[in-house]
Amino acid sequence: METRLDDRSLSKLRWRCRRGLLENDLFIERFFRRHEETITTRQADGLTALMDLPDNDLLDLLLARREPQGEQDRPEIHEVLALLRAGASPSDH
Repeated sequence: METRLDDRSLSKLRWRCRRGLLENDLFIERFFRRHEETITTRQADGLTALMDLPDNDLLDLLLARREPQGEQDRPEIHEVLALLRAGASPSDH
């Protein structure tokens, strides 16, 4: 069973996920609204890795303009990316 993120780690993750590009923030905020109570350490690792990307590269992944490649092509990144993309529609923006 996957370990759920504790409150302190969740707070640190939310802070780490603050972005300069509004579009990215919208995806991330929706993700936290939907999954805050169930985020696992594995998902947190994937999300943290995505936050290392420049804003425009992250947005390309979120909008499915491209898929993770190289160092980002890992199961935990694909898992969290699918959650970030889920339910994306113009009405959410």
